[in-house]
Amino acid sequence: MTSNNEIERRGMMFVLSSPSGAGKSTISRAMLERHDSLIMSVSATTRQPRPGEVEGTDYYFIDKAEFDRMVADGEMLEHAQVFDNFYGTPKAPVEAALSVGMDVMFDVDWQGTQQLGGNAKGDLVSVFILPPSMTELERRLTERAQDSAEVVKKRMAKAADEMSHYREYDYIVLNDDLEESIAKVQTILAAERLKRDRQIGLHAIIADMCD
Repeated sequence: MTSNNEIERRGMMFVLSSPSGAGKSTISRAMLERHDSLIMSVSATTRQPRPGEVEGTDYYFIDKAEFDRMVADGEMLEHAQVFDNFYGTPKAPVEAALSVGMDVMFDVDWQGTQQLGGNAKGDLVSVFILPPSMTELERRLTERAQDSAEVVKKRMAKAADEMSHYREYDYIVLNDDLEESIAKVQTILAAERLKRDRQIGLHAIIADMCD
């Protein structure tokens, strides 16, 4: 048993994916603020640090040779090239967190989710955040005034492709009302924490009860 009288458990890899503008980042921030045992995964990247970025907090900054070595040696849970830079999730810190009952949140697309599933299926829980409608998604993208009309158009086209992969996810949350959506994601997290296979201290407790 743990100090708060809960059964010892293994953590999970908790993926949130969505089209840009569907609310994934807002929901992720709320989840991290409300759950002490939930942390954000930290990616490795070959790009140079930007002002204010902290090694090990924002990214692990490595060169291309080290990145390639980690991929070749199976030390990345997922990886991708974005323009001229490479990004990936190192396996070791994630495994260290899972082994002490911490849950690790991932902000990756469907391709990253596929890679995670291929490398650590038993630890993966995936949630796809849907917008209420394409009209509402376009309104959100336009009103946040971060992108030009041309970029918004490209994001809308990409959104349709991303949403076509919804069947690959364990859970779907339609983000019409933000607080309701956060509550649904919290419910998923709570239920997955109670799964028998994750409660690694269960056998010893039951054995003690039945002794």
